[in-house]
Order: sequence, then C-alpha cells, then structure tokens
Amino acid sequence: MQPIVAGQHINVGAAFRAAAGLGADAVLVTERCADPLYRRSVRVSMGTVLQVPWTRQPGWADSARLLHDHGFTIAAMALDERAVDLREFSAHRPERVALVLGTEGDGLTHQALRHADTTVVIPMHGGVDSLNVSAASAVALYTLTG
Repeated sequence: MQPIVAGQHINVGAAFRAAAGLGADAVLVTERCADPLYRRSVRVSMGTVLQVPWTRQPGWADSARLLHDHGFTIAAMALDERAVDLREFSAHRPERVALVLGTEGDGLTHQALRHADTTVVIPMHGGVDSLNVSAASAVALYTLTG
C-alpha cells in the first residue's frame, strides 16, 4: 500500500500518522505537496514522517508509469459518479495499490485522475459529500489494510 498525498502541512502530517499507524508501506508526495519535514507536519504526524519511508515524486505521467511498472493499481479518491465504493474495491482489491489523495478543497487534478486505474469514494450520509483529506486517508487505509 502506497498512499500518495498532496496538501497542507497539517493534512500531510495527519496522513503520515495514518500511514504509519495503519501499515502503509510508504508515502509518495507530489511536487505540489507541503513539505513533510516542515515543523508543523512533523508535529502533527507525531514524528512518523521520520519513520515511514517516503519520497517526493515528479510529474504524474512519470509517477503513474513507475507505479504501473512495479505492478501497482492506482486508486484515486475523488467524488465522481463513476467512482467505486471503497468497501467494494477493498473486497476485491489488487495485491498492490497506490492510493492517491488530493488537496483539501480542490481534490485531485485532471491529470492525476486520468492516470488512475480506478476512482474510489467513501460512501457518505446526511448530505455530507466528503471528509477532510487526512480523515479520508485514515478511513481508506483502514479499509484497504484491514
């Protein structure tokens, strides 16, 4: 399991904490991502940015090609009418999954979505359409590693 995150320092730190606590193998961050080693990221992560293997990835085309070359299925988390329920995807999940998360508010770029093999969504209730990206990362990692 390789989560790929982009976003603000607080969300990056929280996503790293979820990755560490829920057994992700590594975290890949994009060039648009806030610095995981920024003091606030490290603090929110409870230091797990210093434990979880991670690297900064170049543009999406190269990253997707690299992940596919290593046998990963790229699952993008996004609100999309064609998105698969996360529980359904998890029930039949491929052996190697790279989970792609977007920024708070804007979500994933069109380029990131184009390179994904599938789009997954966390089913929501009560008129709520999505969770904060760090909360979504925790839910998705728990579902996929559980």
